[in-house]
Amino acid sequence: MTSVLAIVGYGFREAVRRKVFTVVIVLTAVFLVLFWLANHFVFGELSRISPPPDIHVDTRTFAGAFLFGLAMFATLFLGVVLAVFLTLGVVSGDAERGLLQPLVVRPVGRPTLLLARFVGAAGVTTAYVLAVYWIAMAITGQTGHWWPAAKLVPGLELAGGVVIVVAISLLGSVVLSSTANGIAVFMLFGAGLVAGLLGTIGHALNSHTILRASTIASWALPFEGLYQDGLRLIAANENGITGFLLQLGPFGGAYVHGWGVRVWAACYLAVTLVLALVAFARRDL
Repeated sequence: MTSVLAIVGYGFREAVRRKVFTVVIVLTAVFLVLFWLANHFVFGELSRISPPPDIHVDTRTFAGAFLFGLAMFATLFLGVVLAVFLTLGVVSGDAERGLLQPLVVRPVGRPTLLLARFVGAAGVTTAYVLAVYWIAMAITGQTGHWWPAAKLVPGLELAGGVVIVVAISLLGSVVLSSTANGIAVFMLFGAGLVAGLLGTIGHALNSHTILRASTIASWALPFEGLYQDGLRLIAANENGITGFLLQLGPFGGAYVHGWGVRVWAACYLAVTLVLALVAFARRDL
């Protein structure tokens, strides 16, 4: 346990030295300020927005769900940025600098080292994602007097999605250089987002082929499935035209959701960690 805490502390100090937290905090502050301004102006203009008489849309609910869905996307993106910065060179980068060899021979061993770095990165990113999620929710709730139908589970699913990215990045750090790993993880993240957008387009066009392709991609990259499920939950009580319009938007629709994707995400995380441990055990340092 002492070794694990020491490695977690080392990773934290290394992130501070590289100004990782400084970059993420600045980006987060900019986002939250812009998000507050967006809420302020959008909800301030609601009284002037009137849909056609024959279309019964709850404009406050639509605006609140759409804005908060946008905040969830930004939170996921910033969490992934933090996850990648914390893990992209855990193995390859430290091995190139000669920092791993003294550790894995006697003091801690390879499995302990890798799992400790995972625990440290997962803990930091989870705390970060939940903090930004709750702050964004408070901004929308206090500014627009709208609160999501589910408040806790969507945040936990966002955090779970980022933890999966942490595990993927750790696996990549074993087999790829730091630069290649960072590029690969961000490309996978982008692929997941494109899959979600394809699902929205497929739903709007009623294209079963596009929807099937999007679903397969979301299961292959379950952080996207967890994000979609979180979007579904924040507006789960909305029906009628309002609910239909939210499903058409990229920050409201959900086409992969439920306990199935949650259980699969947990299994995916475990398998990814096992692959990382096996690959690290076979790597020549």
